[in-house]
Amino acid sequence: MTAEAAQAAGEKPRNRLAAVRLDEASISRGNPDQEHERAIAIYDILEDNSFTIPDRDDGPYALVLGLVENKLSFAIATEGGEPVMTHLLSLTPFRRVIRDYEMICESYYSAIRTASPTQIEAIDMGRRGLHNEASELLRQRLEGKVDLDHNTARRLFTLVFALHWKG
Repeated sequence: MTAEAAQAAGEKPRNRLAAVRLDEASISRGNPDQEHERAIAIYDILEDNSFTIPDRDDGPYALVLGLVENKLSFAIATEGGEPVMTHLLSLTPFRRVIRDYEMICESYYSAIRTASPTQIEAIDMGRRGLHNEASELLRQRLEGKVDLDHNTARRLFTLVFALHWKG
């Protein structure tokens, strides 16, 4: 059944994530802004996502994101908990964009407390641009292992950033 047919029948498609969690051993609790971003990203992913593993049709999937030896770990299982694969992704290509994104997020959170709406909008446009760049990089780095749509990649990058940003 295609994703469109499943939705028309009131069912969720199989090519999706049904559960996402962060590996608590890899990260510490964040400040309220960080925890809020993490919770929203997970909620948004679960509401609407496209997550396919090429040559497999045993979704929906459960994902645990973590850090293993300075690499991003995508531990993927079926919704029932049967391991599918673990993919380790080097974070080296993400260093610049993560550093830049951290700086602009700090500026944004500071600005929303004191800056004018025009200044906040300008900072937010820069933040969204960097977020798009990072999500496209994530899609490229996962190519052949996991297929994501743009919005799912954006939300997953929020979680990747959450793993890095310890406050």
